[in-house]
Amino acid sequence: MPPRVGVLGYGLAGRVFHTSLVAAEPGLELAAIVTSDAARASAAATRFPGAAVLADLDSLLAARVDVVVVAAPTPLHAELARRIVEAGVATVVDKPLAVHAADAEELIALAERRGVPLTVFQNRRWDGDFLTVRRLLAEGRLGDVWRFESRFEWISARPRPPWKTATPGREGGGVAYDLGVHLVDQAIALFGPVAEAYGELDAHRPGGRNDDDAFLALTHVSGVRSHLAMSSLVAQRGFRFRLLGSEAAYTKWGLDPQESQLGEGVAPADERYGREPEGAWGRLGRDGATTAVPTERGAYPEFYRRLAAALDGHAELPVDPREAIEAVRIIERMHAERGRT
Repeated sequence: MPPRVGVLGYGLAGRVFHTSLVAAEPGLELAAIVTSDAARASAAATRFPGAAVLADLDSLLAARVDVVVVAAPTPLHAELARRIVEAGVATVVDKPLAVHAADAEELIALAERRGVPLTVFQNRRWDGDFLTVRRLLAEGRLGDVWRFESRFEWISARPRPPWKTATPGREGGGVAYDLGVHLVDQAIALFGPVAEAYGELDAHRPGGRNDDDAFLALTHVSGVRSHLAMSSLVAQRGFRFRLLGSEAAYTKWGLDPQESQLGEGVAPADERYGREPEGAWGRLGRDGATTAVPTERGAYPEFYRRLAAALDGHAELPVDPREAIEAVRIIERMHAERGRT
């Protein structure tokens, strides 16, 4: 029997990402979904009739699942994960692992003492455009890279969840923890540890309690500089990636399609899933002499494929939780420095 998975939370993360991807992975069974919201519970039961819909974490742990995915609001991640690890159940935490680096370190230490598998859903490591960048770097197509620019921006009329509206940025409510954790994680995955960091965290919405527009500048030990911009309040999106190197540059516009596809009900097994049309491909070269670079197929299902293999003893966990601490530490420090100015 495959490991039984319970997803704790049925908001955006639980509904669009985790339940969709777990249900699509043959090495796992989506056994339970937790939500205390009646409308969400009804939607979950209709969509996944084979999964129990439960009201709280205690009920989920009593159901004896083998894995719990924490897809609850960010400020609750560390405490909920601690309870699950203490119960001896393998744990997946949606990013960020915690709001505070000290809490993340304590959680990792607890999991190691208890011998409980713990990993973090850093799904943007499997964005098609990010996989394309990794391939270009591995092939040396840009020469020596000196600057990496990465932007994750949008403007949306969709109401923000109440917890995001009410939670201060330093407690996990802002765009830096929401989007910046992805961008910092990607930058470190490409160019290694960070020696210096600088940040700008701004709130432009009237009465906003947290950052809705942010910028982080990282200097890696390798010498590469990463300029990372994140916003939920832009009138026009900028490029997604731009890398500048000694031999060439690479520029890519548009967001990876997997989130929108999952939200629209496109199954990971669908041939269309994770694929970008040629018009969305990035361009490599110099001004006046650039060529389109086919975007790698996005691969979010890889996270849960690797998790299933790890639980079966045949692979490492998809994300080492210690790798997720540095992004939390950098963003936490930026908020602390902002509070002193």
